[in-house]
Amino acid sequence: MFFPRTMSEIELIVPSKDMLAVTKVLSGYGVFHQTDSNYPGVASGSRNTWQEDAAVYVTLERRIQLLMQVLSVDDGQPPAAQTDSIVELDALRPKVDELEGEVKGVSEELAGGRKRLEQLESTLHQLEPVEDIDVDISSLREPQYLFSMLGTIPSNNIDRLKTSLARIPYVFLTLRSDPVKPVVWLAGSRANSDVLERAARSAYLNPLVLPEDYQGTPAQIIADIRNSINQTQRNVDELQKKLSGIAESKSGQLRELLWQAHTSRVLADAIVRFGQLRHTYVITGWVPADRLDVLTQRLRQASREILIEALPTTRHGDIRNVPVALPNWPILKPFQMLVTIYSRPHYGELDPTFLIAFTFPLLFGAMFGDVGQGLVLAILGWLVSSGKIKPLKSMASLGLLIAICGVSAAVFGFLYGSVFGFEEEFLGIKIHPLWISPIHNILQILMVTVGGGVVLLIIAFLLSIVNGFLSRNWGHLLFGHTGVAGFLLYISFLGLIGSTLLKLPIPPIVFIVLAVISGLAVMLSEVLIDLVEGHRPHFEGGVGTYLIQAPVELFEAVISLLSNSLSFVRVGAFAVAHGGLSSAIFILAQLASPTHGLGYWLAIVIGNIFIVGFEGLIVGIQTMRLHYYEFLGKFFTGGGLRFEPLTLQPAEREESPV
Repeated sequence: MFFPRTMSEIELIVPSKDMLAVTKVLSGYGVFHQTDSNYPGVASGSRNTWQEDAAVYVTLERRIQLLMQVLSVDDGQPPAAQTDSIVELDALRPKVDELEGEVKGVSEELAGGRKRLEQLESTLHQLEPVEDIDVDISSLREPQYLFSMLGTIPSNNIDRLKTSLARIPYVFLTLRSDPVKPVVWLAGSRANSDVLERAARSAYLNPLVLPEDYQGTPAQIIADIRNSINQTQRNVDELQKKLSGIAESKSGQLRELLWQAHTSRVLADAIVRFGQLRHTYVITGWVPADRLDVLTQRLRQASREILIEALPTTRHGDIRNVPVALPNWPILKPFQMLVTIYSRPHYGELDPTFLIAFTFPLLFGAMFGDVGQGLVLAILGWLVSSGKIKPLKSMASLGLLIAICGVSAAVFGFLYGSVFGFEEEFLGIKIHPLWISPIHNILQILMVTVGGGVVLLIIAFLLSIVNGFLSRNWGHLLFGHTGVAGFLLYISFLGLIGSTLLKLPIPPIVFIVLAVISGLAVMLSEVLIDLVEGHRPHFEGGVGTYLIQAPVELFEAVISLLSNSLSFVRVGAFAVAHGGLSSAIFILAQLASPTHGLGYWLAIVIGNIFIVGFEGLIVGIQTMRLHYYEFLGKFFTGGGLRFEPLTLQPAEREESPV
């Protein structure tokens, strides 16, 4: 629960005759994280052959996926009779070539038809404004001595155009009057074509692109183009129908080929990473310890002569290469996502997912406490997580997070006594806060939230100490900024504040002495860490520079502790702001309808929608900021290697389900 899953390193020696059967077992259950087996005795010839085959399988898989995309065929589920063996390239490639040839001609013809249809519609759109003009288009096309431009121009720019052409002879006619964009004809000597074209462009004269394939007046050309559009559209529809028929008849075969190519590619990629000796293969990797016995049993069933060596793994020492598999509980998935966005925990440290699953909704609810708005968020999150809102189907994990935070906000709404912003009465029902109303107890809520932040920071320091102990990093455990020395420095400041303001029975001198000792330890942490780890102290830039730099770092550490604590005041501030924003909405609603008519309730509904959407987003961002910048950074280092089990499943999975 609080650590990544325990992993075991395994090494397999497999006879060549059983290599494929063992590979099927390793890829069939999603529990084996493969590593490269680079041994000096690797035979390069066979390895290069598998690399070439794997590259061809990748190409075939992409070609099949492209065909399915053209035909709008989804990947579907793996076939009932699952193929878990490598399909020969000579058997797979001709089938893909045949399907590709059948689809390619129709799809290219369809693409050409659609492109022509688009061009015709664009030409029609340009000609429609001049449809009623009785001018032969062909007479305006590339005259030998005349520059001619027919088009539309913003009416406000006509004077600018005439001013620009004041020094040269030209003809400017308005063919169709329009208050916004009249249709005009600009003509002049071809010797002045550059000046005429620059002036027209400057005045935003949009020229009509004259179609070369059509003759006659604009009305005649428009009629011809509309006939061409209808004919082209019929051709496109027929081609689309033909393509749909191919998709319907070949969808099953395409899915089967995709699965075969994918399976072959995965198995070939895995074999490439095997170490090959003369008559055996060497396979290395990692397996969750609780799945080792089951996998071992299946491997022995696949090969009686296989040699299996499993090595236990500790959570300290050099564990950078140990993959991290996190528990895949559905309820924790959104919080696991929040943690992995920050960083993946390394194998030897605590996994903060379970803790974040408690603190994230807690802080969100404290800032967004309202029964009605919280329940709206919870329902919206549930709809997103269940996939009922199709445009947001890919945000299912985020939907679950929204739902949980909405429930927390509703709980705090009862504590604050707020329902859709109403704090005294809602639809005739009296409302009383079970705890306090933030907007009426501003100082109290700010002090409580700062106190809650202090508690979270103390927990973060303790977790940092635990992580230091587990990793046997004694230097940072004792003298690091988030180790024992930093924790005691923080406690001493809290004690000084408490003894001054709260009259604690412990004399202030105790906390002063503790602050001096822990402060010196933090200030000299680099030297002390080197001594504990058995290294010679290193003074970058010399002892004098270090003695100047160390007090500055201590001052920075003290300021950081104070700012981290005060950052949590924003929790109370947002709780107060939430109540204030609700009050502002009620004032606007009262102005809209003093008699509490339809306008009043319409303003209330719109205001609540705004609060749920906009303020909910802002509060979510602030909650994430408090965790990433103030909380996780105190004890969580991350940098773990992701557990990526060898699997035949086409869909990528975050963690192994077993």
